[in-house]
Amino acid sequence: MSEPTTTAAATASVGTDDRNTEPSGLRRFLSGSTGRNLGLVIALVLIVVVGIITRPDRMTDVDTILTIVRYASIIGVISVGMTFVITAGGIDLSVGSVMGLTTIIGSLAVVQAAADSSTWLLLALVPIAVGAFAGLINGLVIAYGRVVPFMATLAMLVAARGLAELVSNRQTLIINDIDFKGFFRASPLGVDTLIWIFAVVALVGWFLLGRTTFGRRTVALGGNYEASRLAGLKVKSHTVKLYVLAGTAAGLAGFMMMGRTGVGTSTHGTLYELDAIAAVVVGGTLLIGGRGTIVGTVLGVLIFATLSQVFTLNNLSTSVQAVIKGVIIVIAVLLQQRFAARGSRQT
Repeated sequence: MSEPTTTAAATASVGTDDRNTEPSGLRRFLSGSTGRNLGLVIALVLIVVVGIITRPDRMTDVDTILTIVRYASIIGVISVGMTFVITAGGIDLSVGSVMGLTTIIGSLAVVQAAADSSTWLLLALVPIAVGAFAGLINGLVIAYGRVVPFMATLAMLVAARGLAELVSNRQTLIINDIDFKGFFRASPLGVDTLIWIFAVVALVGWFLLGRTTFGRRTVALGGNYEASRLAGLKVKSHTVKLYVLAGTAAGLAGFMMMGRTGVGTSTHGTLYELDAIAAVVVGGTLLIGGRGTIVGTVLGVLIFATLSQVFTLNNLSTSVQAVIKGVIIVIAVLLQQRFAARGSRQT
């Protein structure tokens, strides 16, 4: 008679333990995509509140808000492309240098002459094509050359920056095309063209990652490379496509930088790869791959852009900004590790 009692007690104990180990509804919400994005929105609002308290004369100005988003737009486009690469478990350290190279190639006299005789859109197509080609090289070296992404893209970082300096002879190339300048001077509905481009890229990226087979394969690739290969996913060709996508985003960002500054120079995009990685990680994309979020990336970009604007308005040095950004990145990575470990225990 004691055996059934013991078994029942054990069953009850197991049931209690299962209930204790199950995450609460609040914890599940906070660890989900909605909860993470809500946390980012709260962080962004708090930064804005600090800015309003410290500089109410500037942070409440519409021009200041547009300046923040305009500043975020170029980094934002690069970050969208970076989100796909990191979601798949890779990394691309070359996007900043590739962006600088695209501004040089796009600003060459021969390209401007061809644009004058045909259409100013060549000044957009050439940088984008150069960025896509650089991404293609990265993808082929990584997927078929079996070089780890860190080293392959680090080599491209150095090579692209060096090539930009050689082609330009370390000089700044001025863009004179009137139609090109007119495109970026336009403000449809009172919003800068750079912001519109960023919005479109973010929307396309959100749809591609979250609503298409391409996005699901990207997540699967980052979650488990070998399982994806065994399941029939063409992992090598998909990897190449991801790096072409990141390079294309860098080329588009180069085109945007050309429009913003009116020049091409080899110094464009310096350290932009680090800013993009920081925005992606803070936004909630797992650095180890397997989870990505475009909405989080956009919020991460806006957080850093707003933070930089608040620092600038309060005359804080760039050194202080760098330290605080570094602390934020470390905290984001630690939180990622904690949630990832908790998720693995729950499964």
